[in-house]
Amino acid sequence: MDRSLRVGLIGVMLGMITAPLDGMMLGPALPVIVKDLGGLEYFSWVATGYLICMAATTPIWGKLGDLYGRKVVYMAAIAMFLLGSGLSGAAQDMIQLVGFRMVQGLGAGGLMTGALALIGELVPPRHSGKLMGLFGVMMPIAFIAGPLLGGLFADVGWRWAFFVNLPVGAAALLLIGAAVRLEPRRIRARIDYPGALLLTVVLVALSLVASWGGTQYGWGSAPILALILVGLVALAALLLVERRAAEPIVPLRLFTDRNFTLAQVIRFLGGVGMVVAATFLPQYMQLVHGASPIASGLLILPAMLGMVAVLIGTGRLISRNGRYRIYPILGGATVTAGMLALILLRPGINLALASALTLIGGLGVGLLMQSTTIITINSAEPRDMGAASGSVTLWHTMGASLGVAALGALYTARLQDTLVDRLGTEAATRIALTPEALGRLTPAAREAVRLAVSDGIHAMALGAAALGAVAFALAWFIREVPLRDGAPPAEPATAAA
Repeated sequence: MDRSLRVGLIGVMLGMITAPLDGMMLGPALPVIVKDLGGLEYFSWVATGYLICMAATTPIWGKLGDLYGRKVVYMAAIAMFLLGSGLSGAAQDMIQLVGFRMVQGLGAGGLMTGALALIGELVPPRHSGKLMGLFGVMMPIAFIAGPLLGGLFADVGWRWAFFVNLPVGAAALLLIGAAVRLEPRRIRARIDYPGALLLTVVLVALSLVASWGGTQYGWGSAPILALILVGLVALAALLLVERRAAEPIVPLRLFTDRNFTLAQVIRFLGGVGMVVAATFLPQYMQLVHGASPIASGLLILPAMLGMVAVLIGTGRLISRNGRYRIYPILGGATVTAGMLALILLRPGINLALASALTLIGGLGVGLLMQSTTIITINSAEPRDMGAASGSVTLWHTMGASLGVAALGALYTARLQDTLVDRLGTEAATRIALTPEALGRLTPAAREAVRLAVSDGIHAMALGAAALGAVAFALAWFIREVPLRDGAPPAEPATAAA
């Protein structure tokens, strides 16, 4: 690998980590953001709105990269993400923050997609695992420094949790623009706008069902049944449109490959596991153990360190021997074990042990992320590289989006039930779940809140463990197809009229 390519790939990975860096910082900072901006009822939509937009635009960015050039499209996605970051940092109320986070999500949809497509075009799959050396330098900035920075910014000014993306993204744009060299392409094509719209409807409907079902509305209520019907009709229409589209957003031919299909479903389930560490555990550390925002970031470091170590280690092993089937199997089993281990979290548990328990889930998520990415890239033809990498990112994001909604609903419902049982309906509805508010409660009420939050974590963990078990079962059906050992052939350029 020559020096120019190495510099360019550093820029690619810098751009890729801006989104996870932002996500990792947000968890410890969210309680402070709610205290400052208010709007507790919109709390979950800070993450859900972002993830819906990210998921809806992921295949669009991937297809744009296939059609108009992966370098320029990837740089445009970074610029969009930076715009949303700056606006989010300037938000004056929770409604504005949700809206600006959605702008951020529009750009974030192209970050992982564009990075994976560029790597797939520049480096053959057999040697892509070697990039984990660089990946291992870049990703700890997100997975390890993210929670620490989030806790720091919660104390000194939460707006910097968004503003810090700006210099990182600017550096990525400079390095990619200067060092990444690809053959220019101008291709006449049509964007599948009906497919993009229908995909967005499906994602929004699923997210709302997962978020509202069993909490705001009963599962048999008219709003939930209507959303399910809308989602099913939109899904059926999407499949019909994609079969007939000249340039489909989601090429259905990719899903004729068994390994590709299994990798997407397993990546979806891995996205749910990622949400647990990033969103729920910092709240547990702050509300149950009284940890500061910075300390809550430190306490989930085992999960992040485990994830990064596995990403680096499995990348090198796969590059060395070309074998990958065992890793999603181990990943599914480890995620399941890690989620079940969270049932041990309770008010009286030793804080060091609570922190250490997060390691198991982090190891499992890392095993699933690395292996499914390589399987996806190896299963796609060069012409579909952007759409394929967009698909793995889409399914991961869908898992995260629906995970926030569904696991958040389980967490909130169990928490509220425990509070009502312990304190009564009237007192339970008056309690604000922020560290400052808990300090003003009576000792009995504080203990009830700690127990309620722990019960919420248990309900969430059981749901996540069930999904991990599904990933474990599916992974056994993956076939050990040899990895390609040559660079992808150049794609012919078609002159635009």
